[in-house]
Amino acid sequence: MNVKAHISFAPGINDSSTNVGLPSTGAAGATGGSNSPFTQIDTRNNYFSFGTDEAGTIKIGRDIGLFGQNVILSDMTLLGVGGTANAAIPYNTTFGMIGHGYMYTGFQAQISYTSPKVNGFQGAVGLFQPKVYSGDSAKSPGLQAMATYDITGALPGQVWTGLINQKTNCQGSSCTNAPYTANAFELGGKIKVSDFEFLAYGFQGKGIGLSTVGAQLFYGADSAGNKTDSRGYFLQGTYKMGATKFGLNYGSNKDKGGAVPTVFSSDERKSQSYTLGVYHTLNKFITLVGEYNNEKYTTNNPGSTKNSTISLGGIMFF
Repeated sequence: MNVKAHISFAPGINDSSTNVGLPSTGAAGATGGSNSPFTQIDTRNNYFSFGTDEAGTIKIGRDIGLFGQNVILSDMTLLGVGGTANAAIPYNTTFGMIGHGYMYTGFQAQISYTSPKVNGFQGAVGLFQPKVYSGDSAKSPGLQAMATYDITGALPGQVWTGLINQKTNCQGSSCTNAPYTANAFELGGKIKVSDFEFLAYGFQGKGIGLSTVGAQLFYGADSAGNKTDSRGYFLQGTYKMGATKFGLNYGSNKDKGGAVPTVFSSDERKSQSYTLGVYHTLNKFITLVGEYNNEKYTTNNPGSTKNSTISLGGIMFF
């Protein structure tokens, strides 16, 4: 039997303290200035798993979600920065193309099962900690599932699909939100042609939350239970030349109805972004990164927000 335990610690380099080198202070939950809590260590993975190659693997604890997992792990900006409109200092992480073509999969408490791979096919399903952001209670855990198929031969690649389902409830005299059921579906694939790799992905959700902020089941419906309609698509192409990879990606998400008018004072909100990136593998430990990203947010009311970023840096593997 294969047994594994995984605990991760993800510290950041940003600190908003007015005293250089000292941690931030102030009330918990503050979002900026000297009261920011975002210098904390982020423990994203905290789980153990067990299983066999023939029977599959069971995972218990906190780890990356199933819905939206494959697309974020295929995003070239995972090793870089991507968009920064929602990731300015003092946040200790950047968001890549999250919210621009796909929703954030998140690191979530779960009990999940991954099947063995049979003739290229593999599946996973899990029960997840209930989300109650859009209600005040949940009677049942969330359900997530995904299936993948590996393509072999002259044009290797992979196709995948996934889904998520969560029921919310509303109880008590202080309850102001109507109960509803959230669900979403995704479909994606990537293929390699010589030194080129191409990826295409799309998703659609009802009540799953605002895809523009990338938080599942956050503002999934209004107080009357009208669901937020979220959808998006993501395209990416990369070319590998020796130790250097060049890439271009584009993503677009649109949220409509539901909680959108409450949050953005508009019936719909659209986010678009593209990234030009260069990733050079200096050695097996260090990858150097250079990116140019352009973001745009628009509503069906007059006005839009634009943001452009040039980022340079490196990532270390050990």
